[in-house]
Amino acid sequence: MLSVRSKAVASVLAAIVAAPVTVANAGGFGDLASTDWQVGGFVFVAPKYEGSKDYEVRGAPFIAPAGLGDTSRVQFRGPDDLRFRLIEFGGFEAGPLAGWRFDRDDNDAARLRGLGDVDGGFVAGGYAAYNLGPLKPFVSYHHQLSGDDTGALIRFGAETRVPLTSGISVQATAGASYADDDYMDAYFSVTPGQSATSVAGLGVYDASAGIKDVYLGLTSDVPLSDVWTLKLSGRYSRLVGDAADSPIVEDENQFFGGLGFSYRFKVD
Repeated sequence: MLSVRSKAVASVLAAIVAAPVTVANAGGFGDLASTDWQVGGFVFVAPKYEGSKDYEVRGAPFIAPAGLGDTSRVQFRGPDDLRFRLIEFGGFEAGPLAGWRFDRDDNDAARLRGLGDVDGGFVAGGYAAYNLGPLKPFVSYHHQLSGDDTGALIRFGAETRVPLTSGISVQATAGASYADDDYMDAYFSVTPGQSATSVAGLGVYDASAGIKDVYLGLTSDVPLSDVWTLKLSGRYSRLVGDAADSPIVEDENQFFGGLGFSYRFKVD
């Protein structure tokens, strides 16, 4: 079942795309100034909540320096993972990231009724990666700063880029996500108070910190003209461990799909 929920997260970019600064190449930062920018939006099809068997559509606008691939300092990896490559030295790169963590309503599914809502909010963190030829191992940290305190995620894995045709390639990613106690309690635990008010009669469940999922993802930018670009993304993840065993989970297999367009322009 699909429903529509729009989330305006353009302010996310303001936190990681700061005023242009030029730093000497000897420091490894390169030229952060850019007159080429892009504006656009993404539409996502995602589970209504982690573990849901039903899906909904969400939207998010953005504005950023032009290019969301490896050639740009701004790299899109998901709604909660928009990266800004601030440091680049040899094969090493690192920088801040920002994004949005979506909420969970107790009317998203019958088994959630009576558990209360979990508010989403602004996510901030950082990432580091190292280029090993065709393979790029990475680790990233994501912590929610507004809304409910739903804790932090640490993702780790590796990326590789596969050329398809001239000017078009697909980036493949494989990895896993580690969730801390606050995250697991917010999204997968059932407290004694929630158990008492649960319409579905869910029992008490304490989900501990640990690996919550493993995933595979694909992203691609398809140039449509000199100024228009089609952006495609898809990901499959499987909940594991305490997350998969949670009584709120309807389906351990989770799918995500995204489609977006961007328009490129110059700023004097």
